This record gives sequence, structure tokens and C-alpha cells, in this order.
Amino acid sequence: MTAAFALAMVLVLAAAALFIYLRLQGNLNETINAGLRSRSDDAAALVRRSDVDLADTGGGRLADSKEGFVQVLSPDGRFVDGTTATRASALPPEDTLRGLGAPTTFERRVAGVDGTARILARPVASRRGFLVVVTGSSLQDRDDALSGLVTSFLIGGPIGVLLASGIGYLLASAGFAPVEAMRRRAERISLSRGGERLPLPSAQDEIRRLGETLNEMLERLEASFERERQFVADASHELRTPLAVAKAELEAAIRFRGDGEKVHESLVAALEETDNLAQLAEDLLLIARAGDGQLPVQREQVEVRELLERTRHRFADRAREQGRAIVVDAPGGLTASLDPQRGRQALGNLIDNALRYGAGEIRLSAREQREVVEIEVGDEGSGFSTELAPRAFERFARGGGTSTRSGAGLGLAIVHTIAQAHGGTAAIVDAPSGGATIRLRIPLDGGPVEL
Repeated sequence: MTAAFALAMVLVLAAAALFIYLRLQGNLNETINAGLRSRSDDAAALVRRSDVDLADTGGGRLADSKEGFVQVLSPDGRFVDGTTATRASALPPEDTLRGLGAPTTFERRVAGVDGTARILARPVASRRGFLVVVTGSSLQDRDDALSGLVTSFLIGGPIGVLLASGIGYLLASAGFAPVEAMRRRAERISLSRGGERLPLPSAQDEIRRLGETLNEMLERLEASFERERQFVADASHELRTPLAVAKAELEAAIRFRGDGEKVHESLVAALEETDNLAQLAEDLLLIARAGDGQLPVQREQVEVRELLERTRHRFADRAREQGRAIVVDAPGGLTASLDPQRGRQALGNLIDNALRYGAGEIRLSAREQREVVEIEVGDEGSGFSTELAPRAFERFARGGGTSTRSGAGLGLAIVHTIAQAHGGTAAIVDAPSGGATIRLRIPLDGGPVEL
């Protein structure tokens, strides 16, 4: 930034120097030209009414021999009269002829005049015919003034650039000091020490807003890391139990090698635990994909009542064993854009929960409500406890039930994940008949649900 600032200062100073140089040069030239015209008018007036020498009639007032002069030349360029000591003509014959036609300005060196002279030649009528009045003035003072200006810029410009660059460097360093402080703190931040944040400057500027945004990002990352760490811990805990049971049953089968019935029971129990492990692994994979925002859904137009009937048929035998019924209440012809496999998985989890923890009849109902299909799964049990209801859709959240073995606590989390993947929602609703009722709201056209 300092180098760029210094380059910009050089360009600005160079442009300013050029502008001032040209402006001063123009003003000085205009002053010299005005003086030449004034003296030329005076000299022409004297030539018209006098035949005596200009030096004897006030030539000293017309010019200084070191700074300027006045000459009167004949049309062929010969010296006729003048204020200079030398009688050499200031203009060659060809330039004299140009001055005889119209007032003309020349720049050339003239003997007896310091430096280059600016010369104004103009015609004048006298008693001796047409003559040319030549008025000259030295440009030495002008050139000295312009040279001094250039020297001043060449000396003062670099000093000004160095001073401005130094001040700019200090200001830039002070301005970026909060950024450096945040960088040093960021080097020390790690997930092993939670709660660390970037320091914020006191000024309400862009850097503070950047620091606030980064701190909010750190907070989100820390919360996400904590959720994933808890997820891994809970998953490890859930995997440990079925693995231990399966190992114990297989060891029992080895010990009871002579008792076919006991071996068979142990193998059946091991197979059941293996199924539980497979289901748990599938549920964990689905939750992990959903956490990465990659839960795949393949939408198609699905007839909702048919989906509910197929799900009811899957769990009919299990419900019959418990002396319970599963009923479907949905209009025919109601269709929605959803993934049928994911839909069956979500409904299956809800019915499984109802069979595990609920009681009485299980109701599957569906209806259309403002471009949204609402699917409800309810039972006649005791419902969700006050402690469980606020976190029912969280991972590994469990509630008490009559079942001898509770699930992994992923069922409702998967239902919520599938609903979100379809742009919908899942929520607990209060049913008039009591019990636990879960409502899924899925958009008919696949768009997001308006809450």
C-alpha cells in the first residue's frame, strides 16, 4: 500500500508540476508579449513624427540594452535607427519582409542581449516611407524563473513523496493493527480450547464488522463440531450394545454345541442384533449425509393413500401380535411430489415408534391443505413426556416406553431429516383423543413449505 501510495504521489506531483510549469510559462510569455506590444507602439509613434535618433528621443525609456532593444529597419533589412550600441540588424532580410507584411514574432539570439530574445516586428509608415519597427526583449529572466521552478520540484518533490509515504505507512500500519491482532489470535485458536474469539477494534468500521462475522462463523463451526463430536460419541455407545449382545450369543452357541435348541436360540438372537446393527448403520449413514446437505431424494408423483396402505400392510402382522389395529384415512386421488422410498422410511419410523411406545389404535391420515399435503401418524398412548417433547427430533433422543428394548433414538431425527429434504416440516401436534401425533407437511409441487 505504501509503494502504491508513493507511486500515486509521484504521478500527482508530476502532473501538478507540469500544469504549474505550463501555466507559469504561459503567464510569463503573455507578460513579455504585452511589454513588446507596448514598447512597439511607443517606438512606432516616435518613428511617425520624428526623424531623429531613437536614443536621443527617449530610447532609454523604450529599452535596456541588456534586457531589450528597439530597432528601425528598412524593407531590405538594413539598420536605420535603434537603441542598441551595435548597428547590426536584429533580423535577416527574409524575416524583415515578413514583419513588413504584418506584425510577426520571432525568437533568436541577438548580439548585446543576454540569452535568447523574443522579437516583435511590425510595419510603420514614416516620412521616409515604410519601415519595420523591431522590438526585442530577453527571455533570460523567464528561463531562470522556469528553471528555478523545475529545480524546486526536483528537490521538494522527492522529499514530499518520502514524507507522505512515511506518514501513509504509519497510518496504514495503525489501520491494519487490528487485522494483525486478529491474525495472531487466529493462529492460537483451536477446537481443543472452546470459546476463543477474535479481538475486535473499538472503531465501528469494516474491520470490526469483518471480525464480528468471523466470530459468528467460529461460533457456528464450534457448535457444529460439538454436535458432530456428540454424534460420534452417541453412535459409538449405540454400536457397543448390539455388538456385545451378538458376541455373547455367539459365544453361547459355541458353548452349547450339543444342545441344538439353545444354539438355535442364540443364533436367532445374534441374527436379531445383526439386523439391529445393519439398521443402525443405515440410519447413521442417512443422518451423516443429511448433515453434509447431500441426502438424495428422487421425486415422483406418488398417490398418498396408496403409500399409506402399503406402509400399513408392512406393519399389520406386528400390530396384530400386539392386539392393535392400523387404520388409514386419506382421500383417493391425492398425489404429492416426493421420494416414495424415503416416504415409506419416514412413515415406517413413525409406525415403529407408535408400536414401541404407544398404545391403542394407530391412525394414518392425509389431507390437502393450501398446496401442502399433511400426513399424520397418531396413537392412543400417553404421548410425549414434557421432558422429551422439545427435543424429540434431535439425534439419539429417547423416551420411556413399555418395550423391553428401546431404539437408538434416531427414528424421529430421520423423519425430520426426510421432511426437510423434501422442503417440508415435521412437528408434534396435539390430538383431541390424546396420544402422540406427528404431522408431516410436504409441498405438493416440491417447493418449500411456508411456515
